[in-house]
Amino acid sequence: MYSLTSPRLAALLAALGALFFAGATGAAAAAVKSKKPAGLERYGVAVYSDLCLQKDSGEIGGQRVTLHRFAEADSVIYEFTAGALSWPIVASDVNLDAATGAFDFTIAGADSEERTIVGKFSRDGQTLTLEGDYCGGNVRMPMKLSRVRDFGRPLKHCTPCPPVPEVPAEAVPAEESAPAPAA
Repeated sequence: MYSLTSPRLAALLAALGALFFAGATGAAAAAVKSKKPAGLERYGVAVYSDLCLQKDSGEIGGQRVTLHRFAEADSVIYEFTAGALSWPIVASDVNLDAATGAFDFTIAGADSEERTIVGKFSRDGQTLTLEGDYCGGNVRMPMKLSRVRDFGRPLKHCTPCPPVPEVPAEAVPAEESAPAPAA
């Protein structure tokens, strides 16, 4: 039997300790390296939605964008509301710049008129902001869609549009309002 003071045993234990330490350090470094960066994943499915319930009527409002990310290409399924949730529309010409978050896709509506929807993802990939007007063009409000993680949660109440600022009536200049003198 070897004694604990054996130089061979001490060297072997020191080598094993060094190997264990190096392995643990390497595993920790690999875990940090393999941690995915915040933002959009390169592969998978992400759903963004601002669907809500109209407080007075109980109808659904808003829209939903489902982004499918594949190795070959990205695809989008778009849904919107007009009193009820529309049939899903498969988008064409999907463009996504992962570096900047810029995003656009083209859909054809029921009237076969094509329109391009443009937006941008937040840096962390949790929000998709679509360009456009929420409130019928009266008030400029971009549409912010949050990433859905809990598909069983109840819908929130819709946020009402802000009041439209009244445009003051134009003052009629005095020259135009006064009757012309008789000649």
